[in-house]
Amino acid sequence: MALIENSRVGFDYIILEELEAGIELHGYEVKSLRAGRGSLKGARVVARGGEAYLVGASIPAWQKANAPKSYDPGRARRLLLSKKEIANVASAEGQGGLTIVPVEVYNSNRNLKLKLAIVRGKKKEDKRQSIRAREEKRRIERTLKHA
Repeated sequence: MALIENSRVGFDYIILEELEAGIELHGYEVKSLRAGRGSLKGARVVARGGEAYLVGASIPAWQKANAPKSYDPGRARRLLLSKKEIANVASAEGQGGLTIVPVEVYNSNRNLKLKLAIVRGKKKEDKRQSIRAREEKRRIERTLKHA
């Protein structure tokens, strides 16, 4: 079950590959995510200096009064990936037209994990086609339900 998710990924992008990564967080960020607070909208993953970072995600502190005054909810968070996975992410980032976006944050036993996807952006025509397919599927389900 996802704690927070980026619901537009499937609509805006064609998913080519998915990865799982750990996230380096502070305690008050973990509590906040477990409560379902936070947003992955507009977030992406970048590889710099042999490490991967989650950039653009907003994770507010659990209790604002107990967080340090210098706390930034939109700070870059280091992702825990193997060297091979980081190399894969870096090469995908270097290719034209490919982006690495976070899909969801979820619990895996006691740890929080981030599901990443290497994606290619959809064109307007592709988006229209996916809307048409979704509406067709709904129409078929409605007719089967009433039959």
